[in-house]
Amino acid sequence: MKNLLQKLAKELVLGKSELYKLAGFKHLIQCHCILPQYRKLDNPIFHKFVVFSSFDEDQEVIPKIVKCNNCDVAHKVFDLCKSELLIDGEDVNVISIADIKKTIPENICNILEENNCDIATWEQTKDVFDNKDWGSNVVLSSKKLSGSTNIKILKLENKEDFKIEVNLRQDDLIRR
Repeated sequence: MKNLLQKLAKELVLGKSELYKLAGFKHLIQCHCILPQYRKLDNPIFHKFVVFSSFDEDQEVIPKIVKCNNCDVAHKVFDLCKSELLIDGEDVNVISIADIKKTIPENICNILEENNCDIATWEQTKDVFDNKDWGSNVVLSSKKLSGSTNIKILKLENKEDFKIEVNLRQDDLIRR
């Protein structure tokens, strides 16, 4: 996936031959912990959680430390969907929702809180404000509903203008 993203980034050229900068990206990281409902399985399913990663000017993931939302173990995220456990990471510092609240407008914070957004969504929203990436969409929530997905989106037009949309995406193929 990384090679494809890099190739696309190099092919997308803006106005003055500047390479397209990849926006941040939400992706899954696998931990070694197991949720209680999966512990008794013969092949237990390891827990996965969502993280937000940013890219540097070479379109490489900027390494960061995150903590599992289930067991609180620290992970060093070094690529999309890739991390390594930090054995002595109990006392590491990671960004918190409280940290992010201080950097984005209060009305946006209220929307994120009302929708019980995870830290990755807060980080994505902060990234939009930090980079003034206006016109970006942040998925606040999504729910599967018998062959469709109900998606609630925060559309950030600029620092003051935003709107919330709810869409129903058809996931299953329908024969006609």
